[in-house]
Amino acid sequence: MEEHRFEPVFDKNSRILILGTFPSVKSRETNFYYGHPRNRFWKVVADVLGEDVPQTMEDKKAMLLRNGIALWDVCEKCEITGSSDSSIKNVVPVDIKRITDNAPIIKIFANGNTAGKLYDKYLKDKTGIEITVLPSTSPANAAFQTDRLLDKWKIIKEVLGDENV
Repeated sequence: MEEHRFEPVFDKNSRILILGTFPSVKSRETNFYYGHPRNRFWKVVADVLGEDVPQTMEDKKAMLLRNGIALWDVCEKCEITGSSDSSIKNVVPVDIKRITDNAPIIKIFANGNTAGKLYDKYLKDKTGIEITVLPSTSPANAAFQTDRLLDKWKIIKEVLGDENV
């Protein structure tokens, strides 16, 4: 059983929450989200927000918080083979209320189908918020080139810019 070892990123101004499944092997080594150099998460989010791609953990956190974005994963603990989402089993979900009780979250996005399915199974009843599944930024998602990812992920900026949500 692997355990999630780093904290969620959020503050009292976070309006959207992006959920992954569980940190990859490389992310567990670097002790932060999307640590694999070929994962496109940081490039895609920075491009969508019109920012430079952050390089340090501090810069990544600052970019998210500056833009009202919270970041976490669905699984607090699970059995996983390597970094394969399809191998995840025996899930212990995170305490999602830790974020939703302390930030005005209006929308939740999943980074990939597995995160969306796990959210629906373990967390949706705790938040009452529907999740929007976005294509995974993982290098394993070869079907989505970066330009296609950007096209789908731009909804984040649209939600953040919509004061009537």
